Amino acid sequence: MDRRVIILTEMAMALALALLLSHFRLFRAPYGGSVTLAMIPIVIIGLRWGTRAGIMVGVALGFLRLMFDPYILHWAQYVLDYPLAFGFLGLSGLRIHRPWVGITLGFAGRFASHVVTGILFFAAFAPEGTPAALYSVIYNGTFLIPEWLITVLIAPWLFRRLDDNLPVVMDRGNSRE
Repeated sequence: MDRRVIILTEMAMALALALLLSHFRLFRAPYGGSVTLAMIPIVIIGLRWGTRAGIMVGVALGFLRLMFDPYILHWAQYVLDYPLAFGFLGLSGLRIHRPWVGITLGFAGRFASHVVTGILFFAAFAPEGTPAALYSVIYNGTFLIPEWLITVLIAPWLFRRLDDNLPVVMDRGNSRE
């Protein structure tokens, strides 16, 4: 079977699973946002097929999330909060031998993207006397830090389990960027 067909099939399955998981909230953060398991399939694609595939699935998830629960104030916030933020998760493919490093880089990129959005577009929601940057860091940290922790604990284990149990159909060594 053609390697591209396998990669695209896995990407489509991960995207569908991520979208489904995004609707099952483990909990809502006190200020807003929620913790889900939706990032795990995106991260696994990055680990399995490299950064390009991971970024593509993350960007696609960002666009799909716009269809179900959008909150848009400005075109730049649209880009920062959806395709760019979720696309960063594909950075998980950067460090296959230490998956937590790539996962952490991906979440750091997503966190930074959301924090910039918070500073630029949501500063009015900050309590009186609270700097917009601090408010944005706290707001986004309350749901992204637990989501990162869950993902960094589950995704590498799940990736190893999947990788050990999937039939070897090709050498993936050359497919990484």
